[in-house]
Amino acid sequence: MTTVSSTAPADLDAFWRAIDDELAAIPAASESEASALHSTEHSTTSKVKLTSIGPYRIEIFLSIPHGDGPFPALLLAPGYGSVVTPPPYDDRMRYVAISIRYRGTRGADKPYAAKFPGLLTDGIENPDRWRFRGIFADTLRAFEYLCGLPMIDPDRVAIYGSDIGVIVAARRNRVNALAVTVPFFYRLADLYPTTEIYPFEEINDHLRAYPEGSEAVNRTLSYFDPLHHAARVTTNTLVCIGDPGVAGGPEWMAPLTEAFGGAVEQYAFTHEGQTDYDAVDRWLAQQQGVDPRPRTWLPQDIGPWSAAQQH
Repeated sequence: MTTVSSTAPADLDAFWRAIDDELAAIPAASESEASALHSTEHSTTSKVKLTSIGPYRIEIFLSIPHGDGPFPALLLAPGYGSVVTPPPYDDRMRYVAISIRYRGTRGADKPYAAKFPGLLTDGIENPDRWRFRGIFADTLRAFEYLCGLPMIDPDRVAIYGSDIGVIVAARRNRVNALAVTVPFFYRLADLYPTTEIYPFEEINDHLRAYPEGSEAVNRTLSYFDPLHHAARVTTNTLVCIGDPGVAGGPEWMAPLTEAFGGAVEQYAFTHEGQTDYDAVDRWLAQQQGVDPRPRTWLPQDIGPWSAAQQH
């Protein structure tokens, strides 16, 4: 396979500095509304409006545990989908946690309502007009808001989820732990020609209609490839790895895991959802100094965590 993702654009740093400068020039203008529906006996959840580049109003779910704090903080790096829910229940018990309704998704779909399929290729032939330029900025804005909250411990700020988190950790130095569970933008220019799986097939659909655009598409993707940002990430990082011989497997992920500027651990997925969830949760909890919340238990379990440590 020809590897087209290995070369970073010459103006990569200037491209991302321009995004940072746009964000710096726009006040977040936060507006918070408590949500009794999403609050629990352990935490209070609010919907918070923020202004990102554009300007564009986005919305985040912010969950704060009951108690005095300071609490560790957790940003859930967004995935690809129209509906974003509050942070998981177990995370809300331990972290000041946020999930992001980025532009185009429900709760942030005015004036722009993203199409699924369709969002992935909206403006994709120009990196300055690709919708994901704004979505990455939305994530950076949400992270900045999280870091500014008075009840968080500034030395315990983590990111969990998609590889958008790699670029946030590279652009902002407040991250102490990064768990990458879902590669999406990593080597996307190499991946999409080899698959018919959606949402990656959206790019193939686009190029069937506009075959002359492949070079421009690949150029756009190069600005957002975590491979070109990982060297700036010096925090402790966990990268989840798929099966050998496929995209996401150890060979595929090796360039990324070797590119990070800090300590990297790898976790090989078992494809047993609860087991994998517990393993990542255990790693993140250890980094953040909180109790893990395992979902799987051995029959002899009688304590809250002791037997689960034997997994």
